[in-house]
Amino acid sequence: MVDLADVDMAGPTGSPVQKRDITGVVLAGGLGSRMGGIDKGLQPLDLEPLALHALRALKPQCGAMLISANRNLEIYAQLGMPFQAKVIVDTFPDFPGPLAGISAALHAAETQFVLFVPCDAPFVDPHLAERLFEGLSAGQADIAVAVVVDAAGERHAHPVFALLRASLVEDLDAFVLAGERKVRAWYARHKTVEVTFDNERAFYNVNDLQQLADLNRN
Repeated sequence: MVDLADVDMAGPTGSPVQKRDITGVVLAGGLGSRMGGIDKGLQPLDLEPLALHALRALKPQCGAMLISANRNLEIYAQLGMPFQAKVIVDTFPDFPGPLAGISAALHAAETQFVLFVPCDAPFVDPHLAERLFEGLSAGQADIAVAVVVDAAGERHAHPVFALLRASLVEDLDAFVLAGERKVRAWYARHKTVEVTFDNERAFYNVNDLQQLADLNRN
């Protein structure tokens, strides 16, 4: 497996790609509805906010870092400081969902590629960026999405564990302004490849407070 930190990788146009060509984004701008409206990214796992676990896992894989958040911006800024992660907010009103955070990140990124993970995923795969880039490059694609195959052989897509081309931003904005909200529906407008992982734990999402409590007990 190739390490983006050390070796150039040839993209579809033949240009080399390294970790400095990828902006990493932790999506923490949701309403936390399944947690009673609390800010999910700030809930503690092993005495540290969930978003901090995601930031720590993502940083070695990327150059620039961003945190997409809509509340508690000063707290997120403090969390991001050791990783030089800038906090960005949605530009669309009324919390239209993760596509708004993706849009804000694509606008803010100064790199060709942008890697996304959700704030409630504390066990991010250490090879997520390189695996997704390999899939995107091989497939001559615009978007690469992580898919996990479970023990029973069933495939589970994780659409917000994804690597996107920043050039998609104008199409995304038009999609959201048209009232669309579904991530997979927008992906379907572009050439998207699925990259298979077998590490289910790396894509574990903490969806509610009971799951978080269970993790903290283990």
